[in-house]
Amino acid sequence: MPPLPKFLKNPLVWLGALLLLGALAGGAYVGIQAVQAAPPQPFPYVHSVHLQSGIQCIYCHPGVLRGKSAGLPTLQKCQGCHNNIDPAGKPALEAWADYASKNKTIEWVPVAIQPDFVYFNHNPHIAAGLNCEQCHGDVSKMTVAQSQGDQNMGWCLSCHTRQAPEKQVKLTDCATCHK
Repeated sequence: MPPLPKFLKNPLVWLGALLLLGALAGGAYVGIQAVQAAPPQPFPYVHSVHLQSGIQCIYCHPGVLRGKSAGLPTLQKCQGCHNNIDPAGKPALEAWADYASKNKTIEWVPVAIQPDFVYFNHNPHIAAGLNCEQCHGDVSKMTVAQSQGDQNMGWCLSCHTRQAPEKQVKLTDCATCHK
């Protein structure tokens, strides 16, 4: 084995290399966290309060039963319940009443988005007995819905390969998810 070049014997070179690697790892971590952070919403909606009140996911996200997107609730959907709640003395409800009184469209920012090249439909997943929490996390314990950052091809395939052997070919065929 040839001897190390002279500059590699200097402890400062090794310290510099370690600091550089640490900075790169830290930057990567911060970058990943920033990408996975919940986007700011037009109104501070608290999922946990609504779920603890007994409201099911599909009430506000009825698209889950019909197609690719779960859908996001409209002002009218929210007001269907909130018109029957007295906001007096409850700051969050008073803020909602003020927001709703302006009768603007709520421009929610989707949290769980698949790339355009991925075909996704909730129906087969619901038919397979999956619950919302299995893919979206336990939203009932979240103040704000958080992206589950591991929703990528490897994550989907790992679930698909755990399914019944007779479904393996279809569930792992590229055309199942990429149209």
